[in-house]
Amino acid sequence: MENSEILLRDSLKAVNLFGKDLICTRDWKMEEIKAVLELAKDMKKNRFSSRYTGVLKNRTFFMFFYNPSVRTRQSFECAATELGGHAQYLEPGGMRLKTKKSAGETIEDAARIMSRYACGIGIRILENKLSCYGEGENLLREYARWADIPVVSMAHDKYHPCQGLADIMGLQEHLGESLKGKKLLLKWGHGALARSWCSVQEALLLYSRFGMSITLAYPEGYDLDPDVVEYARQRCKENEQKFEITHNPVHGYKNADVVYVRNWMSPNAYRDGEFRKEEEIEKALRYADWICDTDKMKSTNNALFIHPMPIDRGHEVADEVASGPRSIIYDVGENRLHVQKAIMALTMSDLIPDGR
Repeated sequence: MENSEILLRDSLKAVNLFGKDLICTRDWKMEEIKAVLELAKDMKKNRFSSRYTGVLKNRTFFMFFYNPSVRTRQSFECAATELGGHAQYLEPGGMRLKTKKSAGETIEDAARIMSRYACGIGIRILENKLSCYGEGENLLREYARWADIPVVSMAHDKYHPCQGLADIMGLQEHLGESLKGKKLLLKWGHGALARSWCSVQEALLLYSRFGMSITLAYPEGYDLDPDVVEYARQRCKENEQKFEITHNPVHGYKNADVVYVRNWMSPNAYRDGEFRKEEEIEKALRYADWICDTDKMKSTNNALFIHPMPIDRGHEVADEVASGPRSIIYDVGENRLHVQKAIMALTMSDLIPDGR
């Protein structure tokens, strides 16, 4: 056995994630997060190795999509297939589920019976399927309460753990294993999509835990969840790193090692139980000076550009940056597959944790 295999085996033996939910990385210890990343890197290196192709043999993963996707559905389906299992696509509209306006099966009943069929449940629920912020998080945790199998967030209104882990994996591939002391500019970009806070809030949680210095930049009136911001501030403090907030569209680029751009909605996006998407878009498009372009990127430390996609090109970021030589958007997009394979293997199979 090669040294790298021994180190990986020992790392996986140190944690036991079998049956554990992944709704937010904040719920996981650093050694558990690092074990996922180590396994994901080995899975990427040995993508179709027989070491992993039978990990989920004859097992089914339910994918519960309240909202559509491109990368999420593709990557989870590929992940299940490459582990020897099957991913089943489910739409709430095609199921008899109880809602505020209709009778149907409760979350308890649905989760309990689904636990008898599958090895895991993935749920994706975002802004326009909710009546208020936090409702998606509550739904996932209610499923987790009743399910006997792991519940994995495939993106919800508060967090996007799989995206955050894919981000970290990509940064480590380009900047080295230690990210401590690297400067991140996490900035709002104007755009026409009125996105939820999930990806940027997950980035705040994870990047701060990995010891990065963070500048959070957005126009006034686009504050994120104060609990998440304070958590990131404290993690930066513990790691002796700087955390700052600016409302200037240019400040923060100087000497940045990583520039992460994402449009997100304002805290006023929900009113009277309704997501006001068109109002959010109209308001956001007034801030054209918040685009990330080559002139702004010149003051960085030859920074990597990162974005969870889909990108609103010409609004959030200029094409020459998004498709430029320092953009790692496709690397990170690919890493969604490998990270999700590692999560599924560690939480839904008993073949990985003991190093067999």
